[in-house]
Amino acid sequence: MRNIDIQSIKQRFGIIGNSPLLNHAIQVAAQVAPTEMTVLITGESGSGKESFSKIIHHMSPRKHGQFIAINCGAIPEGTIDSELFGHEKGSFTGATETRKGYFEVTDGGTIFLDEIGEMPLSTQARLLRVLENGEFIKVGSSKVQKTDVRVVAATNVNLMNAVEKGRFREDLYYRLNTVPITVPPLRERGDDIYLLFRKFASDFSEKYKVKPITLTHDAVQELLAFRFPGNIRQLKNIVEQISVLEYDRDIDGTKLRHYLPRQQSNLPALLHKEATTSEQSFSERDILYKVLFDMRRDVSELKKLVFDIMTNQHNDQDLIKEHGHLFDNIETINGRTTYQQQEPKHSEAFYLPVKQSQMQDYEDQKVEDITHETEEESLSLEDKEKELILKALKKHNNKRKYAAQDLGISERTLYRKLKQYDIED
Repeated sequence: MRNIDIQSIKQRFGIIGNSPLLNHAIQVAAQVAPTEMTVLITGESGSGKESFSKIIHHMSPRKHGQFIAINCGAIPEGTIDSELFGHEKGSFTGATETRKGYFEVTDGGTIFLDEIGEMPLSTQARLLRVLENGEFIKVGSSKVQKTDVRVVAATNVNLMNAVEKGRFREDLYYRLNTVPITVPPLRERGDDIYLLFRKFASDFSEKYKVKPITLTHDAVQELLAFRFPGNIRQLKNIVEQISVLEYDRDIDGTKLRHYLPRQQSNLPALLHKEATTSEQSFSERDILYKVLFDMRRDVSELKKLVFDIMTNQHNDQDLIKEHGHLFDNIETINGRTTYQQQEPKHSEAFYLPVKQSQMQDYEDQKVEDITHETEEESLSLEDKEKELILKALKKHNNKRKYAAQDLGISERTLYRKLKQYDIED
């Protein structure tokens, strides 16, 4: 096995870091580069997979040939076959001339197929034929053409899972996965994060003609603790933001946190799917008590409001100020105020947590039987309503139209009330 100078490879291809996982991936890429083997590079989005495809190409006998990088996920499904394998004139709408595909153009070179997991199944079949026989057919043609192209593929998804779900051909997977290279995510590269930060800070300092930003000790700790789901690409964007926006070039932990998105925990949540009977009954009783007492409070307040309206103890503005939260619409028309009650909202209580101390208060208060109280007050309200109707009729000489207007109800409602209370004109 030949000796591989990993540090010189890093310098040549601009790779920053000393992580053992990174060094191992570079060593595998350098070892497989002189061969003609197909390589599958796996790693999260933004982790730098394309750099490894360049190592493989430029350290291979094909280094003088063409290198093309293609993002399979960025090409529409209807045109990817034409892009990769070419098409004949008139083969489809818009094909005004014959076109060479990437596999024909890069004959003798290397094609890097990024996001290979996004490739349509029909295109996968064509790719498999190229890998096995070096043959392809243009869209709209029946002529078989030869090509000598090395394929380096990359993906940020688990291709075996895609195979199991029928989204990726199993035979193509094993054909691509001759030599696997795993690029580690940034969060698994330790101090490489800070090294990359300093490199990007220096680059943007030169680009924007400003003093490079530096991190305090607590900011470095914040940086190393962040998970960077977007990997190197995300880190680079953050450094560029800080370099452009911050006047103070010495960044502390508090300031750095403003540029780091809030992290969501990927840890599994513990779910108690099965609760004991006593726990269920306690929770249901707890919620029920809260609902009942909330309802009782609202009913009591509504009783007071109705009584105030009937006895004219407060003016309209005072009533609105004190009880307006119980109604959706409050309007004053021709000197009279009308109210429209809100829809009940007690169902919201089922989503509110109830503390243990509140539970004890509910149990101490107990649930009282208030049906007799409601019935008595309902009778008294009916008597009051009947009395007001009689006064209005007397005031307007038994003219229902004017009596109804004075009461703030429709003439039809007044007629129904007269029937209900058996009042004769």
